[in-house]
Amino acid sequence: MYSLDNIYKSFDNNQVLKGVSLEIPKNKTTVLIGPSGSGKTTLLRCINLLEIPDSGTVNVNGSSMTFHEEQKVKYSSNEIRNIRMKTGMVFQNFQLFPHKTVLENIMEGPITVLKKDRAECEKEALSLLEKVGLSDKRDAYPGQLSGGQQQRIAIARAIVNEPRVLLLDEPLGALDAFTRMNMQDEILRIWKETGMTAIMVTHDVDEAVYLSDKVVVMTPRPGRITGTLDIKLARPRARSSEDFLHYRAEILRQLHYGGTIKEPNYYI
Repeated sequence: MYSLDNIYKSFDNNQVLKGVSLEIPKNKTTVLIGPSGSGKTTLLRCINLLEIPDSGTVNVNGSSMTFHEEQKVKYSSNEIRNIRMKTGMVFQNFQLFPHKTVLENIMEGPITVLKKDRAECEKEALSLLEKVGLSDKRDAYPGQLSGGQQQRIAIARAIVNEPRVLLLDEPLGALDAFTRMNMQDEILRIWKETGMTAIMVTHDVDEAVYLSDKVVVMTPRPGRITGTLDIKLARPRARSSEDFLHYRAEILRQLHYGGTIKEPNYYI
């Protein structure tokens, strides 16, 4: 079970999230979309407790934590670590170590955090490099790679520990349009192979429809969920199909950026 219940979060008396509750479908892809300031990234970071909610409950695959602002409930570092170890995080700016090779970047977490055997870690890292199509770059440094290649390494590093949940914070925002579309397919391929639950933040409406099983629409001041939409389209999805455009228009309508469009004749 993956869920957030009545989450509140403020920074310096600025309320970022107000009473956010969300059921996250297991083994599916959920996309959070909304304008800047709607709390998407903060909500994502609350899932793996990189940000601690002021109040509310976080459920991640059987591990549940409830926070009370007045009672100031404290959890141990081991309890928080237990939830974090069930998640993998992919950031927009890659966050690779520039002084380490591609192989060393992927091995960093298992060796330093999980204390795994180096030979075992190298075997797992090489397998992931093959999956993301970068086996020939094992000895390269991040600065020698393209943006798309760096993002693939960042994804490989996030999933090397076999997390239950993959969190993606606008991971494709820094890429050009064509690389971005290719990486969308790469994310879908990796998600399908691993069977993980994926939760992604984006500002791109087309990307939300293309990638997600469920779209969560958020609005700012303070951040809250104003609507959800199940995307009932088979994959691969045609970006110019009538049904695709219907979902696109509906998300824009919920974001107050579009008019109306007639219902499609059918859903696949």
